[in-house]
Amino acid sequence: MTHPHTRPKRLRRCQLSVPGSSEKMMTKAAALDVDYVFLDLEDAVAPDAKRPARRKIVEAINGLDWGAKTVCVRINDLTTEYAYEDIIEVIEGAHARLDLIMLTKCMGPDDITFCDKLISMMEKKLKLTKTIGLETLIEEVEAMQRVDEIAAASPRLEAMIFGMGDYSASQGVSTRDIGGDSGYPGDIWHYQRQKMTIAARVNRIDAVDGPFADFGAPEVFAEECRRSMILGMVGKWAIHPSQVEIAQGVFSPTPEDVDRARRMREAFDAAIARGEGAAQFEGRMIDIASMRIVDRIVDRADLIGM
Repeated sequence: MTHPHTRPKRLRRCQLSVPGSSEKMMTKAAALDVDYVFLDLEDAVAPDAKRPARRKIVEAINGLDWGAKTVCVRINDLTTEYAYEDIIEVIEGAHARLDLIMLTKCMGPDDITFCDKLISMMEKKLKLTKTIGLETLIEEVEAMQRVDEIAAASPRLEAMIFGMGDYSASQGVSTRDIGGDSGYPGDIWHYQRQKMTIAARVNRIDAVDGPFADFGAPEVFAEECRRSMILGMVGKWAIHPSQVEIAQGVFSPTPEDVDRARRMREAFDAAIARGEGAAQFEGRMIDIASMRIVDRIVDRADLIGM
């Protein structure tokens, strides 16, 4: 990085995938109540449609009312002929209306550095005062092995996403057993989610869980959201609008939890004002360690607007 970058606080309870080749779907996405939309130039777009899709994405970013949503573009991976022009054309066309670039199939920290430097060049050329953020998918075994290096590669990097689809192929996971009851003793993604989330937390960036393909199984999708939320992930992808409300619900604290957290903070602050190091709350002792958990709930509620 050639300039300091303070990572903005963004809601990522749900990241909605939208094909960049479809004006209709992008128009629909702009009207949805969702935290974050990424317009896709990769898997959702056929090879002969990738270059025209860049223009459609720029027109959508500039021409539609996205409200308070975070708007991101997912580019093709760096082994393709498309990636560098994806970055250049989208930033050149959308300028500061674009919030983030999402990198696919990152293999190591050098991939992050390349994207960072190219985005920096574009920001200088266009004299942007806003910094465009960067996110990356972790979807190859090489990336998972180097996830700590990737997470620390750039101050521009705001989040990592576990892409379990491509990752399954990379590790040789039985695709027949993904997203169902395989009989395997535990969650087959527990280790990968845990490892990536720890790396993200160490570097003060967000960890997000990737897609769940069967949008006709909302109960299973909700359980996948819950499992990743428990580990400290902040959100999950949606590949269909029907998944948005489920994800945003799971990754939001309940009003009861928020009210209780605010009352705990008040009780603790009052104890500190009295010169005490801990407080009693609902029959339990709360101390500074308790407050770290409480403050995360309050901060998240404030970001959501609860």
